[in-house]
Formats: sequence, structure tokens, C-alpha cells
Amino acid sequence: MLAESPTSVPHSGLSGPTDSVDRSLGGMRAWVNGTVLDDAYDRVLSVFDHGFTVGDGVFETVKVADGRPFALRRHLERLARSAEGLGLAAPDDGRVREAVAAVLDGPPYALGRLRITVTGGTSPPGSERGTEGPTLVVVAGPMDVRPELTAVVTVPWRRNDVGATAGLKTTSYAENVIALARAHERGATEAIFANTSGRLCEGTGSNVFYVRDGRLHTPTLRSGCLAGVTRALVVEWCADLAGGVVEVDEPIEVLETADEIFLASTTRDVQAVHRCDDRELSAPGPLTAAAQALWAKRAAEDLDP
Repeated sequence: MLAESPTSVPHSGLSGPTDSVDRSLGGMRAWVNGTVLDDAYDRVLSVFDHGFTVGDGVFETVKVADGRPFALRRHLERLARSAEGLGLAAPDDGRVREAVAAVLDGPPYALGRLRITVTGGTSPPGSERGTEGPTLVVVAGPMDVRPELTAVVTVPWRRNDVGATAGLKTTSYAENVIALARAHERGATEAIFANTSGRLCEGTGSNVFYVRDGRLHTPTLRSGCLAGVTRALVVEWCADLAGGVVEVDEPIEVLETADEIFLASTTRDVQAVHRCDDRELSAPGPLTAAAQALWAKRAAEDLDP
């Protein structure tokens, strides 16, 4: 069971007044263990929360379109799988949906995002979990529209496809922070990892698709990449597009000769890549453009596919 908390939270939170908090991300709303905060920047988590001290947590990012979440069912199913994979109790589906409704109860976001986080809860310092139960946090806020085109770089660090957390969407994102900083230094918005075998894996927060021999390709889930919600829908919706999507594990160097590359994620949808490392590509290419058109059509028809 998730730990309950009081129905009201002092405005000042646990660590003093929030007046000094950087509110550069405006329009945020938050729900923590049953409480809708008066101020999303209130400090309400223990300094001993396992998500903070050791990164013991899982999360989902869900797109919000015109005030409504997209593909929420799929995201909650993956949240449960990630929690169970980490040894955490899967959050109650109805409770999470109530929290989502609570943070979306206000002026609708034309385009926004939800962040649903489950952590190991308040625990002793170190790796051992405490007994108070998980922490559940849901935050909502606006999101900027991503550009149609982007640049990516490959990075020298390897994604661990054989580790205990392979394929889980955990809050342990330090290696993504490092890789994304490298990408930004080189004028890109995403960093692409190989796995321990040198095969193409994924980005810091996206799945990778590429065109070779006139067909779309993407790494298999055995590569260690996240089972992306957008990835799954692209594979499903593009089944009749030029022979569908080939799921295959190939060396990361395949990107050096790919005719087209695009990224797929909750915050990017289907985003064409115009530069990979130092190689320019004509973007969006024909298959990428077709995938983008299919995505826009199908996503508009069904908000919970």
C-alpha cells in the first residue's frame, strides 16, 4: 500500500518558506500521497526519501493534449511493470487516475505533461528500504512544442542491457544527464547509446528509428532499450508502411549510413533527425514524413490507444 499523508500540508513545507524557490517552470500543479498542494513548489518530501537518497524509484511522463492525458493506460501499465521490476508495490491504478484528474483540474494545458513518480519512500540512509511504504507523486505542467527537426550525437558510454534495471524506467538518470550535457555541447538535443555489445540501443529519453533498404528499423527490446509507449504505437501504426518496422539489433555504426533517422518519445512524438554526429541528412525523409503523418492522424483519433 502507498503511505498516506495528512489531507493538508503547511504552505511552508518541511524546509522553510518557498519564496526563494526558482519558479521558472510556471503553471505547475502537484499531488503528493493524497494531497493536492496549494503551491507545487512546497517542500513536502522527507530528506530520507529513497528516491532522493539513492534513486530508488520509477516514473512515467505522459503527454497532455487540450487538458487530457494521452495513452494513459499504456503508461500506467508500464509504470506497474517498472515498479514490480524494482521490487516496489505497483501503485493502485484507480488512485493514480484520481491524482491525475486532480492535477488536471484547472485551466487546461493546450500542450502539457504529467510526471508520475513512485519511490521507495522514507528509508534509512543507504540501500535498504524502510517500512513506511512507497511515495506517490503526480505533477502536471505546460510543455513546449518540439521543433520538427533535431540533431543527435552518439556517445562513448554504453547502456547496460544486462543489468538489474535494464528496460525499467527508473529515476536513476545520472548517466542520461551526463550524456545529454555532451549532446548540448555539440549542438544536439539527444544523445544515442550503444549497449554493452556495441549495438544500437536508445537515446537518453527516446527510442531510435532509422531507414535502411527502404524500410523502417528499430532496436529490439532485447537491446536493453526502454519499451517506449510511442515506440510501440509507431511499430503498430506503421505496420503497413513500406513493409512495416523491422525490429533488429545492429551495430550503432548503422546510423552512419542510414538514409533517415527519427526519434520517438512522449515529448517528441515522431521527430526527424537532420544531423547525426557530423553527418547531415535530408529531413524529414519520405518514410519519416509518412510516419509523422500517420502519428498525427492516429493520435488525434484516439487519446487512449
